[in-house]
Amino acid sequence: MLEVLPEPRAELSEYAPRIFTIQINPDKIGAIIGKGGETIRGMVEEFDVSIDVEEDGMVFIASTDGASAEAVIKRITDLTKDVEKGDVIVGKVVKVTDFGAFVELKRGVDGLAHISNLAEGRVNKVEDVVTRGQMVRVEVIEVREDRGKQRIGLKVVDPNPEV
Repeated sequence: MLEVLPEPRAELSEYAPRIFTIQINPDKIGAIIGKGGETIRGMVEEFDVSIDVEEDGMVFIASTDGASAEAVIKRITDLTKDVEKGDVIVGKVVKVTDFGAFVELKRGVDGLAHISNLAEGRVNKVEDVVTRGQMVRVEVIEVREDRGKQRIGLKVVDPNPEV
């Protein structure tokens, strides 16, 4: 074999199959699976990979393309990451009230941008700054537990981000 290939290649061929593993919090498995398996099926189709999730949170990703596997790993990491103070996220305004706007940070996780945090200066009406369905860039300014539920406070950084 040394006559054909004098030494092993430094990198795996881009066409060679790969298996990657990542460990996630078992409580976050539902975020990967999605409603009725919608999320995981979408990733399998979009990236042309195979994904297997074990009950202990071990995730196996099989792919013939390293770039696709890396993209899936990033997506899974984003889906399962906890929201932390200081994070800047582009989210969708899902509800507008008199006191502020609720922004979906990721599937199943909403935060409140209080009217005082929608823009610099005084805002008379929430709809003057944001509307339902609008994409906004927000900064997480507070994450706290209240009666077993996570409360997330937001500040609108850019009401018209390029997505």
